[in-house]
Amino acid sequence: MQNFRIESDSLGEIKIDKEAYYGANSKRALDNFPITRRPMDPFLVRAIVEVKKACAIENNKVGILSDRKKDAIVSACEKVLAGEFLDNFVVDPIQGGAGTSFNMNVNEVIANIANEIMGGGIGTYEFIHPNDHVNKGQSTNDVIPSAGKIALIRYIEELKEEVNNLIKSLENKACEFDSYIKMGRTQLQDAVPITLGQEFRAYARAIRRDYERLGAAIRQLSYLNLGGTAIGTGLNADDSYIKEVVPSLAKICDIDLYQAEDLVDATQNLDCFLFTSSVLKALASNLSKISNDLRLLSSGPTTGISDYNLPAKQAGSSIMPGKVNPVIPEVVNQVAFLVIGNDMTVTMAVEGGQLELNAFEPIIFYSLFESLKTLKAAIHTLYTNCIDGITSDKKKLEKRVENSVAIITPFAPHIGYDRASKVAKESLRTGVSVREILIRDKIMTSDEIDKILDYENMTKPGILDEDHISKD
Repeated sequence: MQNFRIESDSLGEIKIDKEAYYGANSKRALDNFPITRRPMDPFLVRAIVEVKKACAIENNKVGILSDRKKDAIVSACEKVLAGEFLDNFVVDPIQGGAGTSFNMNVNEVIANIANEIMGGGIGTYEFIHPNDHVNKGQSTNDVIPSAGKIALIRYIEELKEEVNNLIKSLENKACEFDSYIKMGRTQLQDAVPITLGQEFRAYARAIRRDYERLGAAIRQLSYLNLGGTAIGTGLNADDSYIKEVVPSLAKICDIDLYQAEDLVDATQNLDCFLFTSSVLKALASNLSKISNDLRLLSSGPTTGISDYNLPAKQAGSSIMPGKVNPVIPEVVNQVAFLVIGNDMTVTMAVEGGQLELNAFEPIIFYSLFESLKTLKAAIHTLYTNCIDGITSDKKKLEKRVENSVAIITPFAPHIGYDRASKVAKESLRTGVSVREILIRDKIMTSDEIDKILDYENMTKPGILDEDHISKD
C-alpha cells in the first residue's frame, strides 16, 4: 500500500506523505530549503493563523466567501491555535521567496483541515482551496510582515517583563548599597569617591531607558500592511475588506493594531524592523557593559579589585580547585554579542530590499526572534542568579578610599592643584597615605581633613532635584 499521495502545482506532480496536511508547495520548500533544520517559530505560526482567521471572517462579511467555507476555515484555524497539527508546519524558517513557502504551508494545512471538516479528503481541495479560499484577498507580501509584527510584539511584551524585573533588582541593590562608600574609577584608574549604590542606580537608569525604547518599538510594529496584497495597491482584495481586516485582526489578537497609512510604503520599506533591532542592540550593549563591570569589580577575590562578591554558581575550573568564575555575566556578554551580530544581519536585510518588495523578511524574523528569546533568558538569569545575590564589605571599601592616592582630588581646591599633585606623587612613591602627609607637613589639620572628606556630601549630586532637571 502506498504511503504517499500525488499532488500537482504549476511545476508538475510531486509525492507527499499520505498523512501530511501540507501540500505541494510545502514539500518543494522542504526539498529546497534544508537550511537551519529548525521548526518555524511558534509565535509566528500563531500569528499567521490568526491572520488567516481574520481574513476569512472579513471576506465572508463582504460576501465573497460563503458562510460554510468561512466556518470551516475559522474552525481549522481554531484547531491550530489550540495546538493541533503543529507538526505540519514544516518549512525552514530561513527560505527564499519572501516567505511564500511558509504562507503556502499555512494555506495548505488550513485548507486540508477545513476540507476534512466539510467532509472532503486530504489533498483534494474539493471544498476549500489553499489559494482561492484560505489566501483570498491576500498575498505573502502583506500576510508575512503582518504576522511577523504580531509575533514580535508578543515577544517584546515578554521581554519587557524581564527587563522590568531587572530594573527592580538593580534598584534594590542601589538602596542596599547607598551608604557603601567606594573609590570610583575612570579609565580603570582611581578617580573620586562614589557609593556602590550610585553605581547600581546608574545601571537601573540605563536599563529603564531600554524599557522605554522597547515600548517605542512596539508602537512602530503596530502598523500593518495587511490589505495591501502584493505591492500595497490592494489588487484582488475587496475595498471594504481592506478597510476592516486589520481592526478584525486586532480583536482576534487582542493587540492594538492599525493599518499603515501608506500600504505601498509599508510593503517595501522595513525600517520598523531595523528600529526594533537597534533597540535590542542598545539593550544588549547596556547589558554587556554592566556585565563587564560586574566581572571587573568582582575580580580576585584576593588579588583583584573585589569591590563586591558575585554569588558562586558553579565550580570554575577542571584543574584549579576552589576557583569560581563570573559565569552569569559571561553568558550575558555572549548573548549581547549574538544580538549585536543579529542587528548587522537585520541591517543588511533591510537595506537589501529592491523596488516594491523586500524578499528578506525570513532572515529578519529569524534574527529578531533569536535576539528577543535569548535576551529574555539572559536577563532572567542575570537578576535571579547574579544581581540579587551580590554582597559587599562596607568597611573594606571605606578603608580603600582612605588609603587611595586619588583621595587628594577634593583637597585640590583648598591647597592648589600643584601642591596636591606633589602630595599624590609622594604618597604613590612612599606608600604613606595622603592624610598622613597632609598632617605631617602641616598642610592641614585632622579636623580640616575630616571636614573635606565628608563622603555623604561628596557623593551627593548623583540625582538632581526636579527643579534642576532640564525639561527640553
